[in-house]
Amino acid sequence: MAEECVPVIRYEELPEGPVVVLLDQTRLPVEEAELVCTDVPALVEAICSLAVRGAPVLGIAGGYGVALAAARGFDVADAAEQLAHARPTAVNLAYGARRVEAVYREALRAGAGEAGAAAQALAEARALHREDAEASERMAEYGSALLADLVPGGGMRVLTHCNTGRLVSGGSGTALAVVKAVHRAGELRRLWVGETRPLLQGARLTAYEAAEAGMAYSVLTDGAAGSLFAAGEVDAVVVGADRIAADGSVANKVGTYSLAVLAGHHGVPFVVVAPVTTVDLATESGSDIEVEQRAAHEVTEGLWGRSPGSRMGSGGGPALAPVGAHAYNPAFDVTPSALVTAVVTDEGVASPVTAAGIAELCSTSRKRVSRSANGMMKS
Repeated sequence: MAEECVPVIRYEELPEGPVVVLLDQTRLPVEEAELVCTDVPALVEAICSLAVRGAPVLGIAGGYGVALAAARGFDVADAAEQLAHARPTAVNLAYGARRVEAVYREALRAGAGEAGAAAQALAEARALHREDAEASERMAEYGSALLADLVPGGGMRVLTHCNTGRLVSGGSGTALAVVKAVHRAGELRRLWVGETRPLLQGARLTAYEAAEAGMAYSVLTDGAAGSLFAAGEVDAVVVGADRIAADGSVANKVGTYSLAVLAGHHGVPFVVVAPVTTVDLATESGSDIEVEQRAAHEVTEGLWGRSPGSRMGSGGGPALAPVGAHAYNPAFDVTPSALVTAVVTDEGVASPVTAAGIAELCSTSRKRVSRSANGMMKS
């Protein structure tokens, strides 16, 4: 659905059977290579390895994965279960899988047969993909208008974290879609790109997208953000989200909370951009969000290759820490709503960010959903 370069995700009918094809994000920015998944375990592995990542596109992957299982005659319930639990913090993944599973089951109950139910499952997954592209455009419109109000006079210097552009979406993205809209309007002076430790999604992926779009951007080490605020070089922080609790607390890539604290201290707007499908009303507060813990070797080993004389770690990368070193490696942290200036969704903007404001956005959504610990289904 995105218009630039290699599609991030697509469902393709091949002579040997249907597949889900992914742009392998672990190989960017060096190489634009595709990963072909012929079954759900392969897709789950791609999700867990971050070959495909980002809340909205994970929802699309979940939907296509269930459709793939249905088309190939695999156990659809098991496929949905595997996908829904592949990454626990990203709520969209379970949403996409459960939504398409529900359509498949309803089609079977209506007498469509296996083939007919599989066709309806695929149609629902494609609809989810299309809706996400449309949501991207609305978020870009709402978010750029908000930033124009928050930072009048143009020449904005915006700081972002992790990657929230076309690589995480069926369209142009979430937070980075807003930044792109500001750039197209000629109002972006500089995009500050946090490198995003430990896997460098900012340096590898956001910088890659910023270069594609012709933005003026600079990559900074995560630890340098404080000095950037202190120097008065940041006009706004714009980030995405993997889950938003009912009270407006936001789970996003680890390091987001630190930026929110810095922004609050320095009086800089802190804006979160995510579709309403990322809101989880069944999660009452940020303390209830399950935060994914990732492997230690992502911290204790380098990402690429080895230099002469370097020692290799158990994960296959060059060792950066002593053998046996423990690592604290949460994939996300949680920012309380009090530190969030506004939440921008495809259904509008909540500011100030309150439980009532979040609930109102969800109540106006075209897709009303109820969520449970086991996933989500249409109400």
